[in-house]
Amino acid sequence: MSRFRLQPTPAQEMVMREHCAHARYVWNLALEQQSWWRPGRKSAPTWAQRCRQLAEARAEFKWLRAGSSIVQQQALRDFTQAMTDFFAGMHGYPAWRRADRREGFRIVNAQQSPPRRLSRHVGEVLIPKVGWV
Repeated sequence: MSRFRLQPTPAQEMVMREHCAHARYVWNLALEQQSWWRPGRKSAPTWAQRCRQLAEARAEFKWLRAGSSIVQQQALRDFTQAMTDFFAGMHGYPAWRRADRREGFRIVNAQQSPPRRLSRHVGEVLIPKVGWV
């Protein structure tokens, strides 16, 4: 995994903040769904079921469709991993995500568009719906 310090333009920063908001919304929605599950009830939705629900929500809501599906699906995958770790006793129960508090999103499959080196200390990374930053 690589971490980068980004220097986005104001327009790029606005889109990346929207990515954070969408990832937070999807995470919190999955957490709310999970909170309704109790032993003896039908099982909580799986990752694949949540992805189908996300596709339906993206078709219905324009503001959610404006965001990157990669970022939103990765938030669901991260939540699924957090629940797996919780049930394995490795971590505590996942917490609600809050605005402006350690926000972020993950981009996977960087092999299709790896970071570009511009100089020894400067490079660019491709972020969906933002471009090269």
